[in-house]
Amino acid sequence: MSATTMESRAAKRANSLARQRVWALWGSYIALGVFVIIFLVPPFYTIITSLKTSAEISAQSGSPWMVKDPTLENFWYLITYPNFQIYYLNSVMITVLTVVISMVISILAAFSLSRMGFWGSQALSTGVFLTYLVPPSLLFIPLFQIVGMLGLINSVWCLALLYPTLAVPFCTWIMIGYFSSIPKELDEAALIDGAGYLQMLFKIFIPVAMPGIIAATIFAFTVAWGAFLYPLAYLYTSNQMVLTVGIISDLIRGDVFQWGKIMAACLLASLPPIVIYAFLMDYYVAGLTAGATKG
Repeated sequence: MSATTMESRAAKRANSLARQRVWALWGSYIALGVFVIIFLVPPFYTIITSLKTSAEISAQSGSPWMVKDPTLENFWYLITYPNFQIYYLNSVMITVLTVVISMVISILAAFSLSRMGFWGSQALSTGVFLTYLVPPSLLFIPLFQIVGMLGLINSVWCLALLYPTLAVPFCTWIMIGYFSSIPKELDEAALIDGAGYLQMLFKIFIPVAMPGIIAATIFAFTVAWGAFLYPLAYLYTSNQMVLTVGIISDLIRGDVFQWGKIMAACLLASLPPIVIYAFLMDYYVAGLTAGATKG
């Protein structure tokens, strides 16, 4: 076979690979474009509806994707509405408590399970993650009895006890993955220098595993901020409700849906998660990746 023939075949093969790569890229872009459109349609419709008056929404005239006379009336009503302020304050308060409680428990549990190496630590680590797979809909009934025994039914403080049951297993799993990725030579060096386990945790593991801690914190925040089933089951008065339940209890009366105010409330409620994910998304992805491959 001549050198010219070999070069010709190599050139054809390179051209074929280049064409396949171009088609693959175009296919990826088209698929991503379709998914982006699908995912952006609901928030776009929410924004459009929140800028409409009740009369315009009820008239059902014109395109539902256009606003004839944009107004901020719905947002102003919610901002000045006392009940909505209570819902927002309750959500912020319970979310902060949930994040603090969940992270303290998760960091201590993950450190002991991944580095202290006591008997049964591996089996317990697997068990911790398996508890995350239990659907919350199966847990809220027995938890209702426990909360009732504690006298916390219709008390927003019961959520500070309930939400960590949803957040701690997954946060612990993420932290186990991060702590396991830290070289054990650091432990040995710290022990030789006379450091205790708590000193190792605060001076070595927490600074090194900060991306994982941020990822777990974001997850705990998301669980507490967006939970719906638990507050729906345990809270029934306006002064104790959080945003997820307060919005539907106040803005839906019988078969009357105040769609403009509901959409505006959804946008106001989604602002904190949007801000947090916008600034900390890289840490969240890094933390989930480490938790999925380690431990």
